[in-house]
Amino acid sequence: MAIMAALQQIDVALFDKVFHLGREYKAMTKGAITLSRSGDGYLQVLTPALVWLSGSLLAPTYAAALAVAMLAERIIYYIMKNTLKRLRPCDFKKNFKSLIAASDKFSFPSGHTSAAFCFSTITIITFGGAYTAMFIWASLVGASRVIIGVHYPGDIVAGAVMGSGIAVGTASMLNIW
Repeated sequence: MAIMAALQQIDVALFDKVFHLGREYKAMTKGAITLSRSGDGYLQVLTPALVWLSGSLLAPTYAAALAVAMLAERIIYYIMKNTLKRLRPCDFKKNFKSLIAASDKFSFPSGHTSAAFCFSTITIITFGGAYTAMFIWASLVGASRVIIGVHYPGDIVAGAVMGSGIAVGTASMLNIW
């Protein structure tokens, strides 16, 4: 338990630094809110539809892989979040208010980050190409969640590992990697 308490202290200290840095730079805060919204799930629905409409030969494979991976990600995310029940910063820290209202009560893992990494990883595995841009976007979605005050950095790391791992596992299971 001493290790968990130490990790919690480090996570809270990192959270404080990142959140307050974002408050010092208004453009960073505005950008973080926009990036956070980009991880709300619309891209995970819109992208396969656009790929399908483009007539790509990979459209059926991509749509199926993304659907399976995102379904698994959402189920695992929900179970973990509601089993571990880590409080969000606004519920843990006295006199603290995040910049947006979170959609649920618990913090670990970050669902936005997990979904962004799952989506990015399946997209990269299927199409190759712009892996740097996809992972930068997913990382910025995660960072935005700390900047706006709804997640700790540890939640982001867990979400990134979980989302990427689920995508890789799905691709392996479907023999597309």
